[in-house]
Amino acid sequence: MPRTRGGAGDGAAVRSPAGELMSIGAVLGRLREEFPEVTVSKIRFLEAEGLVDPQRTPSGYRKFSAADVERLAYVLRVQRDHYLPLRVIREQLDALDRGEPVPLPAPAEARDALDGALEGALEPAAGTGVRVGREELLAATGADGDALAEWESYGLVEAGPDGGYGADAVAIARLIVDLGRFGLEPRHLRAVKAAADREAGLVEQVVAPLRRHRNPQTRTRAEATARELAVLSVRLHVAMVQSALRVRLG
Repeated sequence: MPRTRGGAGDGAAVRSPAGELMSIGAVLGRLREEFPEVTVSKIRFLEAEGLVDPQRTPSGYRKFSAADVERLAYVLRVQRDHYLPLRVIREQLDALDRGEPVPLPAPAEARDALDGALEGALEPAAGTGVRVGREELLAATGADGDALAEWESYGLVEAGPDGGYGADAVAIARLIVDLGRFGLEPRHLRAVKAAADREAGLVEQVVAPLRRHRNPQTRTRAEATARELAVLSVRLHVAMVQSALRVRLG
């Protein structure tokens, strides 16, 4: 699966040895035979992440070779079947370019890895109490002030009373930026915020009696219980989204 590079020296797109180069629309049509949910935005996102490098015509249009399409299909397939993050997929593609074999985890192993990642994300991070200023948040996400103002207007990111942002705010801001690469705007994420608030409310109802208990050990257990419930809630959310997508996308 060799990596293909951009345009020819004279500025014209060259033809692939395997046949004519394809437009992004033609590539989309081919990929949708196996991946009906793929979009032009998704292909552009994978290009921006360096996973595929199509050639360009003098007027700037993307032209994909058969190897590019094969590469995109590989990325989409391991994402779907093995839940691998893009960082790992990029390393695998580099290994394949070098002619090295790439072992893939079994689906069950991949699911366990995803669950572990969810649990890790919900564990208290080192430096959780550290707060950053506005400029530091923007530098960490690559966003600008207008974007941050929009996030705050929808309640997606909130500053504390001191005007600083905690680790959770930084993590949320980075995810908003990542979703934005797929064309999802902050206004689209209001439903996600509302659902998160409702789930947090349910967890609060469960642990509230523990927090009010006279026994100090019971009160201490409330935090661990809240984290466990959060993990289960996220797993349920992921399962339900995947189930709904299977129904919608056939």
